[in-house]
Amino acid sequence: MENGLESTGDSRLDQAVAQWLQYDKNPKTAAAVRSVVKDRAMSELQKCFGARMEFGTAGLRAAMGPGVSCMNDLTIIQTTQGFCAYLEQCFTDLKQRGVVIGFDARAHPPSGGGSKRFACLAASVLISRGVPVYLFSDITPTPYVPFTVSHLGLCAGVMVTASHNPKQDNGYKVYWANGAQIIPPHDKGIAAAIEQNLEPWPKSWDTDGALQSSLLNDPYQDIHREYCKTIQQHCFHRELNTNSEVKIVHTSVHGVGHIFVQAAFKAFDLHPPYAVEQQKDPDPEFPTVKYPNPEEGEGVLTLSFALADKEGATVILANDPDADRLAIAEKQESGQWRVFSGNELGALLGWWIFQCWKLQKGEGKASIKDVYMLSSTVSSKILRAIAVKEGFHFEETLTGFKWMGNRARELMDQGKTVLFAFEEAIGYMCSPAVLDKDGVSAAAIAGEFVSYLASKNITLSHQLRSIYEEYGYHISKNSYFICHNQDTIKQMFEHLRNYDRENSYPKECGGFAITAVRDLTTGYDSNQPDNKAILPTSKSSQMITFTFANGGVATIRTSGTEPKIKYYTELCAAPGNSDLNQLKTELDNLVDAIVEHFYQPEKNNLTPRPE
Repeated sequence: MENGLESTGDSRLDQAVAQWLQYDKNPKTAAAVRSVVKDRAMSELQKCFGARMEFGTAGLRAAMGPGVSCMNDLTIIQTTQGFCAYLEQCFTDLKQRGVVIGFDARAHPPSGGGSKRFACLAASVLISRGVPVYLFSDITPTPYVPFTVSHLGLCAGVMVTASHNPKQDNGYKVYWANGAQIIPPHDKGIAAAIEQNLEPWPKSWDTDGALQSSLLNDPYQDIHREYCKTIQQHCFHRELNTNSEVKIVHTSVHGVGHIFVQAAFKAFDLHPPYAVEQQKDPDPEFPTVKYPNPEEGEGVLTLSFALADKEGATVILANDPDADRLAIAEKQESGQWRVFSGNELGALLGWWIFQCWKLQKGEGKASIKDVYMLSSTVSSKILRAIAVKEGFHFEETLTGFKWMGNRARELMDQGKTVLFAFEEAIGYMCSPAVLDKDGVSAAAIAGEFVSYLASKNITLSHQLRSIYEEYGYHISKNSYFICHNQDTIKQMFEHLRNYDRENSYPKECGGFAITAVRDLTTGYDSNQPDNKAILPTSKSSQMITFTFANGGVATIRTSGTEPKIKYYTELCAAPGNSDLNQLKTELDNLVDAIVEHFYQPEKNNLTPRPE
């Protein structure tokens, strides 16, 4: 093999390593590859060079380290070259409009990689082709990137973040000119362009030159000011906020959220929330939590509970590390803390935003026909129940904010008002200025909502119960199993498609009758006259939804970014059916049946979600 290294005995690997060492100018990753070859650590080599990271609609997400399977300087350059080439095909005015790049605080000293370094390299690639780049000079929340694309009318945006993933991971998230995340066919177009542009262009590595370029702009101050100004249109109770005595704790879980949530509260004239001192500053090691994911609930909130108890605060707001998601907990009369699920928060925020819209618009029924709310197909149908009773439109989309953001843009282009969109994974779009989930505006809106309720002596828990009593209880239970074996996952889903005979889905599950099946992997939907699903289908991911005779709905799907087989279940009761314990028992029994008959965890060697 060239580069003075011995052959590995695998010509394809030799070629991949030789090309890597020819292209890679990062001394740490190049040395790591040389060392692995020298030690003939074949499994490690296979891990680094076996398969290139797949560029999908979520962009990239992988561990930082050497090789084509990881996030590192060279793979960032190659990805951005492909992205740039694709943008050049799609936009004749790319050199007039430009691209925005943001980054979080992640870093990986062993490989010399990190979000800021990756953002500078991406800027360098684009500037080398004459593309103006709006590179934030400091860390920002993910929602600032789509906000900037829309606000400045740019061609695209890149956010370097792995959101709430473990500390060794990083990611590369892409937004299109409409301000929403990319959807097909852009992912395939970008992936193909990456493969055609693997060799670094002459100036791709020249970050020093790029940072001196007249094409480089820093949008930080302007965008921060404009964002805070824009979200004020969602503030309806300024005087009440000023006088509110509610105490709120906020944690940014070692991520970027602290200063931005403080600023958003100030924009609403809310008293600043108490910050969890040990977690308020960005720290790529995430030292106080096992997983930096507020969706995992109480473990992440231990320090928040302690601070709230000390200060006499009754509500906790928690962002994930890139501040695009929001968790909320409330102290109950018993002294226990209740962490609301994403679906419960969707019900609360959706109800509140609709009340605010009514307050602003009066009761003019003409305009309600142009009002929309959206949620993903695996999220609670509570918004549908509210929409039916109140007269606005509800639509569901495929899983992920990329679909909701793009649908919201289509509706807005038709002159419609999109008030709210949410997904059960604690993601909320409360303002059309950001066509993605945004934990910063959601935090400020939640702060005002809590202040308003407190002025009426009502808690979030009481308000949630009132919503369910008015529109019908919607109780959900979501979880997942971990599975690293792709063949097992495939076999599990194929078993569901050929249940008691070929091409036959289950008719029942543990005594629960199934009335409809929708398979968005194959495009089958038994509810449609032609058995063809209306929502877009994707063969690259697994997703089947079962509707049960008792009003239950269950979706089983694979995750795009993690080795998980997730399930989402919900029981929707008619208004007036308020025997909550009976509904919960029925849902528990349904979930147990699904796990036993559809997942078969022992047979398939699945690991349950860690408690």
